[in-house]
Amino acid sequence: MLRRILRRPEDNARTPAASSGPVSIPRDQHGISREQILPAARKVCDALQAEGYQAYVVGGAVRDLIAGIEPKDFDVATSATPEQVTEVFRRARMIGRRFKIVHVMFGRDVIEVTTFRGDSEAVTDEHGRILHDNVFGTMEEDAARRDFTVNALYYDPTTETVIDFHHGVADLKQKTLRMIGDAPRRYREDPVRMLRAVRLGAKLGLIIDPAAREPIRSMSSLLENVPPARLFDEMLKLLTSGHAVRCVRQLREEGLHHGLLPLLDVILEQPMGERFVMLSLERTDERVREGKSISPGFLFATLLWHEVLADWEKRKQAGEAAIPALFDAMGSVLDQQAEKLAITRRIATDIKDIWLLQPRFEQRAGKRPYRLLELPRFRAAYDFLLLRAGSGEVEQELADWWTDFAAADGPQREAMLRPEEAPKKRRRTRRKPSGGGNGPAEAA
Repeated sequence: MLRRILRRPEDNARTPAASSGPVSIPRDQHGISREQILPAARKVCDALQAEGYQAYVVGGAVRDLIAGIEPKDFDVATSATPEQVTEVFRRARMIGRRFKIVHVMFGRDVIEVTTFRGDSEAVTDEHGRILHDNVFGTMEEDAARRDFTVNALYYDPTTETVIDFHHGVADLKQKTLRMIGDAPRRYREDPVRMLRAVRLGAKLGLIIDPAAREPIRSMSSLLENVPPARLFDEMLKLLTSGHAVRCVRQLREEGLHHGLLPLLDVILEQPMGERFVMLSLERTDERVREGKSISPGFLFATLLWHEVLADWEKRKQAGEAAIPALFDAMGSVLDQQAEKLAITRRIATDIKDIWLLQPRFEQRAGKRPYRLLELPRFRAAYDFLLLRAGSGEVEQELADWWTDFAAADGPQREAMLRPEEAPKKRRRTRRKPSGGGNGPAEAA
């Protein structure tokens, strides 16, 4: 058993990963205690086991706890069907079409409960992507259906043991991300796994196993067949993982940014744009590590800003008025991006608000600065301005002025305001008379 848990590094060459039967790893070897599991997840496992079903905390939560990372979510896998799960819990609802799952509610905590998936032929499209897969099976079949070995780990809160079918614990210890099964086939089944490989590698500091990494560049075009909503969800996880800088660089190394994300195609190849984006991602990573909230709208606003700038400048040079040109540029860029990522309407509204306020920071006279301070999106727009100044896009003096103005009291603010420019006098034109003999010529 010890040899199976603590394999030698050279054993990693034996890919793809294949199950040699489950290994039960005790607490003193994996280090997870029952108290580290969210109480709601423990209750779900305890209740299902009391009814005679198998039930385990599974996947990412187990992986992260072994790696010393605090999990965001706790999911449960069980031998009970969705209908049986809803019979056990009063506050439970069944969701999903491709594969039915159950959400069990305990106060504010929601535990996602999935039935073990079977190893039968699924309905696929012409590229091999799974479209319909609603077959239940055994725990071993469920483990074989998971993507990476580090995600095929099952924790029993009752016995405090980890059930490991594919040497996932050893791979975590040896800093290796390996695919379960044939990598090209698994990528065809779900191309999003290529993005997930990049995210997990960056988050956990894992080296992607050659058998899983080599097909990525040649198969990246499969992402074009993934629904934009799924791509958006996965991209959001990647950018808010706390390791966004490393993830974006890895995307570039693997060739996943070309064609997948138009925003990265352009931005990462422009020195000014890359500096701006990387500064934004670095600050986002810092906030995640500090446990602070982050705004998806702000993040995508920074990623797309330099495309908006380029389009806006072209329109102004073509003779369009500045603000209408900005509206048109924003719409064009968001429409183009929507073909790849289905950015939600709420996030798109946040993005537009941040962009539209940027020209108003140039207005530092009269009542306009006061009005800008009172707007709900001022803080986000101001943080965006700081990024622009930090990357050299605008003068640092402008950002410093707004920092001081926001912190100043009434008299200080009055002293900071710039003199208002005198309005240009409109030249009055005389209307010609509509008719009769009273015009200047006739009068003369």
